[in-house]
Amino acid sequence: MEQYIPIVIMIGVGAAAGIVFTNINRWIGPKRPSEEKLSTYESGMEPVRSARERFSVKFYLVAMLFIVFDVEIVFMYPWAVLFRQLGMFGFVEMVVFIAILLVGYIYILKKGALQWH
Repeated sequence: MEQYIPIVIMIGVGAAAGIVFTNINRWIGPKRPSEEKLSTYESGMEPVRSARERFSVKFYLVAMLFIVFDVEIVFMYPWAVLFRQLGMFGFVEMVVFIAILLVGYIYILKKGALQWH
């Protein structure tokens, strides 16, 4: 169990830092609200639309595609670190993985998912 102590400490420090950074303005920041400070900021311009406006589905589609194709790096990094130890089996497995991703990428290109009209 003593092998996990550094991991628990790191998680604890990360959680504490997140809580502190999220609330530090509330704890030590000035508390003098005014009408101008509480108004919506639009680069110095008056807001012209509602903040509740709907986003295009394309926005969400591109975001999901980014996540899917970005997660591949999470799998590629450990593979690259252990490349020599995995040998030919590891190489073939990564080629299959990349081929599946390539088929998916070609599919979304053919469907026009990345086209902004």
